[in-house]
Amino acid sequence: MFKNSKLKAQKNLVLVTFLIIPTILISLFVIYPLIKLIFLSFTDWDGLNTYNYVGLKNFKKIIFDSPEVWSAFKNNGIYFLFHLLFIPIELFLAFLLDNRVRGCKIFKTITFLPYMINGVAVSCMFIFLYSSQGGVLNSMLQYFHLNKVRWLSDPSIVNYSLTAVSLWRFSGVHIILFLAAFQSLPKDMTEAAVIDGANSFQQFQKIVLPNIKPVVEIVLFLNVRGALQVFDIPYVMTGGGPNHASETFAVQTINTAFQYNNFGMASAMAVVLMIIIIVISIIQQKLFNARER
Repeated sequence: MFKNSKLKAQKNLVLVTFLIIPTILISLFVIYPLIKLIFLSFTDWDGLNTYNYVGLKNFKKIIFDSPEVWSAFKNNGIYFLFHLLFIPIELFLAFLLDNRVRGCKIFKTITFLPYMINGVAVSCMFIFLYSSQGGVLNSMLQYFHLNKVRWLSDPSIVNYSLTAVSLWRFSGVHIILFLAAFQSLPKDMTEAAVIDGANSFQQFQKIVLPNIKPVVEIVLFLNVRGALQVFDIPYVMTGGGPNHASETFAVQTINTAFQYNNFGMASAMAVVLMIIIIVISIIQQKLFNARER
């Protein structure tokens, strides 16, 4: 009896030892900064001097008195829309890479490679690609005797140019996730469907798609979160220009904090962004659950 209790105490000690370190780290680097962020969102702190409590003033200004905020959300919406429209293409490419093309292992590596490259490096590479002076795209247009396009300086197309960069960088992750979902499906299900005379489209519609819904839900959540948090591509490539035309919500938040020294307002913007992501994820989950029922 004493031996069993001693062994149980040792197991509990090991368990507590393994859990205490990550708990401390999460508390220091996640929970405490979150609480501090929420607290600062109710102040007018400029990053240096003492701060004053201003209540909901920052949130009211963001929602009612800042048209540039809604303009930034509109730019974020372009990223979200194009990534959403690209999901069927990602599904199709994953379907092809599921041992249906030769050299699929090489293509899998190539597909995932853009995500592994640093975002700043990707942005610098596409700056050269989009450049009006000797850029690859404009050189190709000149070769076919077409006019140059101001990819990054024309307010009407700059967001689409940046969204193309985002698609190139992040679509590979979604394709790999879909591919993993395809490969986790039991083979006997598709074999039974083939015996019953189902074609490829019917297999995909009736068997594959219903069984990869959790992965689709994850990809949609990554799409929402990524579209709302996009920062490095517009910040490096255009700095939010020309004339704030490509400024996303994250870029605007950073500029509010470090360019205008309004850390209280920037904290409120970060809290608003967090709330929007949580609300959208809850709505998305409820919609998926409702469809399953």
